[in-house]
Amino acid sequence: MTRLLRVAAVQVGRVDRSTPRSQVLARLISLLEQAARQQVKLAVFPETTFTTFFPRYWIEDDTEVASFFEKEPASGIADCAAVKPFFDKAKDLGVDVAIGYGEETPEGTRYNTASYVSNGQTVSKYRKIHLPGTFEPLRFLSSLTETHPTYYISGTFEPFSKEPGVTNQLEKKYFQPGNLGFKAFRAPSLRATCDGDKSPIVGQLICNDRRWAEGWRVYGLQGVEIMCIGYNTTAWAPQLWGIDPDLMTREAAYADAIFHHKLVCQAHAYTNSTFLITSARCGVDDGVHPLISGSMIVDPEGHIVAENKTEEDEVVVAEIDLDACQQGKNKTFAFAKHRRPEHYSAICDRAGVVEPEEP
Repeated sequence: MTRLLRVAAVQVGRVDRSTPRSQVLARLISLLEQAARQQVKLAVFPETTFTTFFPRYWIEDDTEVASFFEKEPASGIADCAAVKPFFDKAKDLGVDVAIGYGEETPEGTRYNTASYVSNGQTVSKYRKIHLPGTFEPLRFLSSLTETHPTYYISGTFEPFSKEPGVTNQLEKKYFQPGNLGFKAFRAPSLRATCDGDKSPIVGQLICNDRRWAEGWRVYGLQGVEIMCIGYNTTAWAPQLWGIDPDLMTREAAYADAIFHHKLVCQAHAYTNSTFLITSARCGVDDGVHPLISGSMIVDPEGHIVAENKTEEDEVVVAEIDLDACQQGKNKTFAFAKHRRPEHYSAICDRAGVVEPEEP
């Protein structure tokens, strides 16, 4: 028996800090229409899809910060006036969407969020758990400024956020850690497109979460068949990485970031016997902040079955057979037969490293 489904990783290109919301929505709706013309039933969009990746900036004006968030009503993101045209179009086209955005709750709490929306209704919501970066801009010693004046600011411990074109990573400043856990869910609207009597089992992660095995395994233990992951991953930020910019070229940095992105995605799809749809915000935002592409669809054996060809807006489409998950779930890994959770306590008992004592 086969359970065929046409899916898409929807890549979104350059979005600047000043790009009007109306322009972004028009592009997203165009991408939805492209996907629908290819009979796509599930389209996965990037992290913070509706705006530029604003955590790279130190922003002191809370009015501007608030403009990057969707004031989500209790009924769900599809009823948020600022982005409703996008979800109305998805409903009209009969396409389920998994999409990332900055969420502001009715109580004013802010999260880095992804929602799975079908027929205008939120089926499931995920809030990013592994927030990277810092609460404050990184700082560099003045001794570095003489050799690298372009990259480091003069003056001891001056925040580099004031240097034009420098990339911060301030998610901890702008978002609260996710509080919804890793909850897999059924996508009932996709059942009609597949043979078989069960809806696909879906999970969501956001960007940095894809690097952490723990979330993947929790989804794997719920029988996940489709993982949806959007991301914004910087392609060049020597200040953020804490490296000498003369020791790595931009080309080498980009290749390294793409390598690690594909490494974790393909490995975790394989070890949890699931398809993966992962979508990038890419391009060079503001003309100075490069992001990698790497949008792709990965099968349960870890193979890339479709991937991006550009660094711009693009729809990456594949037809997948969900029954392909069964080989890994029932044979290679077969968790119920082979897992030994009594030996895994350290994973939950501690957050940081505890080294063994010297003899």
